[in-house]
Amino acid sequence: MASSCSFRITRTAEDLAQTLTAISQRLVKLEQRLEALELQSTQTRGEQQSDEEIVMLDGVDQLLEECKGLLNTSAPEGSIEEQSDQYWEEHRENQDNIAA
Repeated sequence: MASSCSFRITRTAEDLAQTLTAISQRLVKLEQRLEALELQSTQTRGEQQSDEEIVMLDGVDQLLEECKGLLNTSAPEGSIEEQSDQYWEEHRENQDNIAA
């Protein structure tokens, strides 16, 4: 009985570690993307930023803050994998809306 409980705790900890790793990697990619967009926008200072660029930068900024928030908070109740999947599905939908 104790070994079964220990296994579940270990499995949950492994899932949590994998989720944190995925979020951390995504955060790094988003930071790199934000830097590239900011560099691109500073290179075109003479030109006025389009509304689309501003929306894209705001979207990236929001995603960065959400990722940082996720990394700084403890996991709420429920399956980590389910919450992570739901978050990334919502993120993809938001990203599609921004790109459109």
